[in-house]
Amino acid sequence: MRISAKDVDQSLLVNEIAAFLKKSGRITLPDWVDLVKTAPYKELAPTDPDWFYIRAAAIARHLYIRSPAGVGAFRKVFGGRQRNGSRPAHFVLASSGIIRKCLQALEEMKWIEKHPKNKGRVLTSTGRRDLDRLAAQVFKKCPSLIMKNCGTRK
Repeated sequence: MRISAKDVDQSLLVNEIAAFLKKSGRITLPDWVDLVKTAPYKELAPTDPDWFYIRAAAIARHLYIRSPAGVGAFRKVFGGRQRNGSRPAHFVLASSGIIRKCLQALEEMKWIEKHPKNKGRVLTSTGRRDLDRLAAQVFKKCPSLIMKNCGTRK
């Protein structure tokens, strides 16, 4: 039976992809990674030091499932609710610079490429192959497809 990225739990897969990206060392982190918030609606910067790898992994998984997608689509995906104190809350888009840098890092790895006709990026065959391989590793750790009692393992 062939396991794809659609068959396993998304949080386990994103953590596995992020660990692979960090271990491979092919992604160069921007200098400002420890200084920025991920979106204007956030009050604090991320506490996880590996948040950039996790964001890049989530983008790669999203492109596996639904592509082509561009920076604007990912701004909407990672956007959230802006709390305005006593005033009503509103939806705010995520930061485009972080998403753009993640996409550029994945392009350097040859996992994604710009779509020739539409705007946006698509997953390459190399990226699809690597994501399927990582999904198979996640499936080996927890063979049930439902993944409810598995938890994260490292």
